[in-house]
Amino acid sequence: HRRYDYRGVVVGNDETCQASDDWWHRNATSAARDQPWYQILVHGCTHSTYVAEELLEPDDCGEQIIHPLVRNYFVKFRRGRYIPRETNPQPSE
Repeated sequence: HRRYDYRGVVVGNDETCQASDDWWHRNATSAARDQPWYQILVHGCTHSTYVAEELLEPDDCGEQIIHPLVRNYFVKFRRGRYIPRETNPQPSE
């Protein structure tokens, strides 16, 4: 994350922000709604975030993300990349 400097892995995405107007107005980043938004499992935490594309940058360190839900979405981690499961659970808001 460009602003809050955390690492994570993408587990879902929307073409535009699908959060409620109330949530979006409370969101401290105030990123534009008309861009891709991503559900992110945050490294070293138990929560996820919903983040606008403009606030993300690639993580090329090659290290795994430590999060209790990673196994729900991915079968394994190989050569710096996650191998997704055939079917993934729907991320919650």
